[in-house]
Amino acid sequence: MTSLAAATPKDSTGAEGLRSRKARRKMPSVSSWTLPLLGVALSIAAWWLAVIVFDIQSYLVPTPDAVLTTLVDRWDILLDQTWVTAWETIQGFALAIALGIPFAILLASSRIFEQMVYPLLITVNSLPKVAIAPILVVWMGFGQGPKIVMVLLLCFFPIVLSTASGLKSTPSEIVELAKSLNAGRLRTFWKFRLPQALPQIFVGLKTAISLAVIGAVIAEFVGADAGLGFIIVQSGASANTALAFAAMVLLSLLSIVLFYVIEFAEKILVPWAEESR
Repeated sequence: MTSLAAATPKDSTGAEGLRSRKARRKMPSVSSWTLPLLGVALSIAAWWLAVIVFDIQSYLVPTPDAVLTTLVDRWDILLDQTWVTAWETIQGFALAIALGIPFAILLASSRIFEQMVYPLLITVNSLPKVAIAPILVVWMGFGQGPKIVMVLLLCFFPIVLSTASGLKSTPSEIVELAKSLNAGRLRTFWKFRLPQALPQIFVGLKTAISLAVIGAVIAEFVGADAGLGFIIVQSGASANTALAFAAMVLLSLLSIVLFYVIEFAEKILVPWAEESR
């Protein structure tokens, strides 16, 4: 009785603590957005101070206000080029999802297929993508094709790896539950394995979307007549570093926006993943 009486308040406190933690997670903390803004502000201040203290010439490193002025003055051109890079990134990323997830399902479903293609997959992923970019231009020309394929190459591996890992890590008790319900292979996949794998799939998607923008820019460096990568190359040739920095700022913003779009989709489609963290 004594032990039961002692355990009851403790359990109640534990449940109360759990509810409190969940409530805190649902309430956006002021520090969750003020601290990142403070970090950005301090970084810009350090950049500005370094340019002044070390007397760095503007054609080497521009000041933040010069970059901001360029962003305002060239906004229409930069916006057009941002859209070009964003569209290449979205197309390549969507293609990587469309090919990568079915490929990962095959990989997780068949041991023979996994043993046959996994070493090849690692070999292709280990190739430096910068070396592949000129070959893609030779094969596909200067259009959007090489940029989309480059994004696909960078995104494919993390999507396949996380999806296959998630599908293969279904808890044994879930698998036993599916068997006890006489669920077939297809039903087991849709009702049990895929929902269990979704949090890990989204980890791969968030990793891939960050690489997607890099892939588009690498391809634009090698052969392009539009896009933010093309703007950076042209700015370097004319020593217009303020324009190059402005393009890099927009690339960073593009990566952040796409990352949070994926995170928002995760919160909508996999709400239990956030609660279990």
